[in-house]
Amino acid sequence: MTGCALVALAACQPTIPDSAAGVGFDNAVLSPRPAPATTASALPPASAVSQEPLTSAEARRAPPPLATTAVAAPPRPAAQSPAQPPAQPPAQAAPQRTASAASADPSAPTSAAPGAPQTTADGIVHASPSNPAPELVNNPGISDENSFDAVGSRRSIADDAALIASNRATYEVIAPTALPERTSTGPNIVAYALSLTHPVGTKMYGRIGLTSKARHQKACAKYATPGDAQSAFLSRGGPKKDRLGLDPDGDGYACAWDPAPFRQAARN
Repeated sequence: MTGCALVALAACQPTIPDSAAGVGFDNAVLSPRPAPATTASALPPASAVSQEPLTSAEARRAPPPLATTAVAAPPRPAAQSPAQPPAQPPAQAAPQRTASAASADPSAPTSAAPGAPQTTADGIVHASPSNPAPELVNNPGISDENSFDAVGSRRSIADDAALIASNRATYEVIAPTALPERTSTGPNIVAYALSLTHPVGTKMYGRIGLTSKARHQKACAKYATPGDAQSAFLSRGGPKKDRLGLDPDGDGYACAWDPAPFRQAARN
């Protein structure tokens, strides 16, 4: 009984449709089917996609097949021979410049001989690879005044004697004069720099008052140069006392004044 039931169920099972049908390939050779070139058809009906017969209910729901219309293929362009290039529109002739127009435009380069620089009517030289290299007007090398052969070709010994005599006639001897006296009555900061040997930043003198950085910068801003600040510092009790707040670190040098250049000049 069980075997008969399985045979009956197998007989009632519908046929599985071919999933590759209708996509343009043949299952036998797996090659694409050529599509007609001059016929454009609408979507095929459901019966053409699946090989399974439609039931009566599906046949009633299926839309009627659309009529196909023949469409004429567009005409192909005539094949051109490889020896004959495609036709091109005729090129327009470049406008020719007359002699009057060229003379009216000073920026136009004038014709010159081959190898000559291209210049305009105004004398402006146009950059061109064909222009020759510029000539050297002056010799930028070493002077040849010490070469007898080079100088002898330009002037004689008599000319040199005349030149020496002319230079001696115009030579003027300036006698040295006495150095001007110092008019300033303030302290001599040069002598002060040479009298000490410690560098900037070395504390040499004690400071009782606490001078802030802002007060120190404000005090130094009153003087045009560090030398003026050092002179005022020495004239008001420095370096032992700092009444103006110009030397808070106690090295004896006010603001940004540095005695190193004076010491270096004295050694040289």
